[in-house]
Amino acid sequence: MKKCKLEFSSHTGNLALMRNAVRSFLESYDFSDKERTLMVLGVDEACTNIIRYAYDLADDQLILLEIDRVRNGVRVRLRDYGKRIMPNTLKTERATRLKPGGLGLQLMRAAFDSVHYRSKKRGTELVLMKYFD
Repeated sequence: MKKCKLEFSSHTGNLALMRNAVRSFLESYDFSDKERTLMVLGVDEACTNIIRYAYDLADDQLILLEIDRVRNGVRVRLRDYGKRIMPNTLKTERATRLKPGGLGLQLMRAAFDSVHYRSKKRGTELVLMKYFD
């Protein structure tokens, strides 16, 4: 599979559908089981953050997910149309002890080789990259 596109509402019940789509897409590529699991968890965390922060838990808002194979890896794009995330406000340091806030971003950084937020006129686009070894 070279590309997967999924549009779904911000209802948390749709997260299982999203996880299955991501898992299914990744099965065609030579990632370890651990890498696949972390990537699925990272995308799940990103979607959960969209629901929680961009949409204030509203369950009827649009989330777009696109996964595609690029020359040197896999790219995941998540798009929302809620409150914009300002990348400079995100916690960038690595936590030395577990505490609430910022752990989801650390999970995404552990699962993917690059994590980039792009503010749009409406909402935010998150681009996650995982490179082939």
